[in-house]
Amino acid sequence: MPTVSKLKIRQLIQVAKKYQSRAYAPYSGYQVGAAVLASDGSIHAACNVENVSYGASTCAEQAALYRAVAEGKKKFLAIAVKASDKKSPIPCGICRQVLWELAGNLAVFVSVGEKVMRYSLSELYPFPFERQKIGVRSQRKGRGGF
Repeated sequence: MPTVSKLKIRQLIQVAKKYQSRAYAPYSGYQVGAAVLASDGSIHAACNVENVSYGASTCAEQAALYRAVAEGKKKFLAIAVKASDKKSPIPCGICRQVLWELAGNLAVFVSVGEKVMRYSLSELYPFPFERQKIGVRSQRKGRGGF
């Protein structure tokens, strides 16, 4: 798992907090912001966007990572997640899968109030579903990046 400076972690959390305030969460009231740190030092952020048809909703973690990919980024070091309540906003199962496939074993920083917890994605998702499990050869080298 890559190391990330304390300054960069604080910056990631501040950006995630900014995007949390932009969340559209009229059904759950659970506003989430996420900020992804690409290997070139750039930060890409997004918020959750709900839909009355819950399956059409998008989590902040996925939106931030997809945004980074759409901007041409392929390698990632970390993600910070900030939510609107005192519970720990650990990425959901679908987010863990998306993060694993597109970013590999990145650092996951979860912010609750002033407290920040650090995990590796492999701690949160010890048995990821991978291409080779369905007989598809990967065209990328190693995990993370593509």
